[in-house]
Amino acid sequence: MNARASMDSLGDAGIQGREFAWTSADFDRVQDLIYRRAGISLHDGKHAMVYSRLSRRLRETGHQSFKEYLSWLESTDGDEWQEFVNALTTNLTSFFREHHHFQIFAEHLKSKPASHHWKVWCSAASTGEEPYSIVMTALEALGSRPQFSLAASDIDSKVLATAANGVYKAESLKGVSQAQMQAFFMRGKGANQGMVRVKPELRQYIEFLIINLIKDDWPFREPFDVVFCRNVMIYFDAETQRRVLERIHRVMKPGGILFVGHAENFSDSRDLFVLKGKTAYERR
Repeated sequence: MNARASMDSLGDAGIQGREFAWTSADFDRVQDLIYRRAGISLHDGKHAMVYSRLSRRLRETGHQSFKEYLSWLESTDGDEWQEFVNALTTNLTSFFREHHHFQIFAEHLKSKPASHHWKVWCSAASTGEEPYSIVMTALEALGSRPQFSLAASDIDSKVLATAANGVYKAESLKGVSQAQMQAFFMRGKGANQGMVRVKPELRQYIEFLIINLIKDDWPFREPFDVVFCRNVMIYFDAETQRRVLERIHRVMKPGGILFVGHAENFSDSRDLFVLKGKTAYERR
């Protein structure tokens, strides 16, 4: 018996021992809602993850069943939609993740005159490790007070708040060198022992924004030299990937660099981007 058939056989009673009844019909509704809202394609192996994360929303909102909660969600356009999306997005990140990208980025930054104003977009900022890694790289490559600005966006409002706060456990800075620690972070003392905070001079180059990549309301007025869109497209189906790539192409300068995740390949979109290096593409 396959997983879906096994799930269906449980009927409306759901899985025994769980706090809330959970059926394949509930999962199908969640799949449809998150796809329409955020473009995320949840495959059938995500039953346990979805149940676990959305159960918290049922408790928070006082609903007694998924059917009741989802019907209420569909009847409103309020703040709970953001909580729903927050619950179902995954935010795995670290400082200088996929280090080769930052080496390519540093070399690209050195390719233009010092007077050039660099505009960069980090489209999946998560809890901030990636945008701060980007700015550290820029300051090291361009020197102090560079002509540089970074738009750091995410669909998840909670992780974006963490990013803007810029406070981390010191043990999470494994990819950060001692020189970078001294230059860009402040160590906590007393009750904040073991924590670090990003220095204001790093934070000043970043604007944090909530952006849904599948919506047509991107707020950008000027094109970007570089876009980081790493480990985002793996959650989209092929049609949504293409649509998002076309939009990214429109907000980039010709010759700009797009960095993507190690599991992402856009060879079918050679009319938009050409492979420049390992998971780095140049905008045509």
